[in-house]
Amino acid sequence: MDIETLISCATQARENAYAPYSGFAVGAAIIDEQGGLHIGCNVENAAYPQSQCAEATAIGSMIASGGHEISVIIIAGPEGGAPCTPCGGCRQRIREFATPNTPIYICSGNKIVAEYTLADLLPDSFGPENLS
Repeated sequence: MDIETLISCATQARENAYAPYSGFAVGAAIIDEQGGLHIGCNVENAAYPQSQCAEATAIGSMIASGGHEISVIIIAGPEGGAPCTPCGGCRQRIREFATPNTPIYICSGNKIVAEYTLADLLPDSFGPENLS
């Protein structure tokens, strides 16, 4: 799947976000190790700590569909402003299912505004192998 299609999927997921409190809609699209596509959007809740990020939604979709590894993830935040990089909790969630070299693309509108690897965003991270 080409990057433009992934951007479109993440952007469309963002349009479906439920963000009545913050007004900050985010979408995410993941390709797993089998080539499967998984999308998610943020879902807010009146009890703010119960809200769910777009990345967490997409990861849950991946797992529910049988995927186990993130090959690439695109995050589409609101247009303009600072790039919408994953929050700390989502960086750790991505870490659970990705490698240090997994590409993470950040979009604004329909274009990539930043590109990272997981190691860029979460250096010296803690993961499942640390529990061995």
